[in-house]
Amino acid sequence: MIPPWLKRHQRTTFLVASGLSTAGSFAGLTAKGWILIDGSDSPLLLALHFAALALPSLAVSGAAGVLTDRLGSERVLIRAQWGLFGAGVLGAVAIPLSTGQLQMGLLLVSTLLIGIASTFELTARNKYCALLVDEPGQLAPYLASFSVVFNVGKLVGPPLGGWLLALSGPTTALALDAATYLLPIATIVWLLLPNRDAEETSSSVAQEPGSAANPASLRAAWDGCGPVLRHVLRFTALACLVVFFHPGLAPLMARQVLDGSPQALGTFTSVLAAGSICGGLILQRNSRWLCNRPGLLLGACTLITGLAQIGLGSSRGAVSGLTMTFVIGAGTACLLAGTNLITQVGSPQRIRGRMAGLSQIAFLGGGGLSGLMAALLTMGWGLGSTEALLGGIGLALGILELVRRGNTRLPAA
Repeated sequence: MIPPWLKRHQRTTFLVASGLSTAGSFAGLTAKGWILIDGSDSPLLLALHFAALALPSLAVSGAAGVLTDRLGSERVLIRAQWGLFGAGVLGAVAIPLSTGQLQMGLLLVSTLLIGIASTFELTARNKYCALLVDEPGQLAPYLASFSVVFNVGKLVGPPLGGWLLALSGPTTALALDAATYLLPIATIVWLLLPNRDAEETSSSVAQEPGSAANPASLRAAWDGCGPVLRHVLRFTALACLVVFFHPGLAPLMARQVLDGSPQALGTFTSVLAAGSICGGLILQRNSRWLCNRPGLLLGACTLITGLAQIGLGSSRGAVSGLTMTFVIGAGTACLLAGTNLITQVGSPQRIRGRMAGLSQIAFLGGGGLSGLMAALLTMGWGLGSTEALLGGIGLALGILELVRRGNTRLPAA
């Protein structure tokens, strides 16, 4: 029996469990990033590390969305968390059991498996959140709260990972990462009472627009979501391709702004997270009207991020560099969380799993490719020139979106 007070606060309980898991995850990713840059000094290897985390969304987001809509969000969510735990354990045991290229290869495989499991977890969690709210109007603020909690974890995790690296070595940081994935599993299984009757699965719908042959397919969701949401997904993919490369090159950018120590990487990533928290809070406070104005929200976020990247590429000194880093964090957080809000609120419940999958393809796939592109440009032109070039393209994209679609309204689901 679940106590009444816990039932009243089950949304907060789920947020806290997810936040603790996120903090441990970022501690582990920070540890892996520092190990890779310390052992290789290669921007391309860092980009491959982020690509291993982000690019699986291109391959499995469709399957994750279809499976979520077919089996139900809770079942997929629990299985994805177990997958995250197993991938985290692999990263932890790679440190004491291997060295050199084998160790780096195992760390990349661990991150790849985390990327695959995370795709299923995020897709299922988006749809699962609708089962925890009492009325539809609460969904947008609740989803925006996850952006805030995610970025709080991103703020706490990197310095934790940096200090654990400095004080006790990488094994402790990666073991913490693995252990924290158990918290959401325990919360979902033992502490939550979702309204399972409110969930619509694709098997309960005889026909969806656009795909008579296979109504449960990803294509059916793409055709049935409408022209506004299709443009949102296209624009997000293009914007992330030019303004979302910093996760892959974070250790190199930290060296540019501060120095190459683990603590500097933790500080740099924490400033990014602090900006993301501020952006997420602004989005949460204004989520109901902003998610109904997709052109205004996404265009402004891309414009702000592009300007900050131009500033970072030309900045001199730690203060100005960290200021631009803060703004980049705010802009990209609102871009990613805004896309998630728009596609969830603007789509019918029966296709929200697949819409979450399409959103991941847009921002994580675009971000993963962006990191590889930025790494190749950095190797030829230098990091500052790369930041200025991609920032200028992002600035132009943002202005064009605001001019052409700034007044667009999101149709009712």
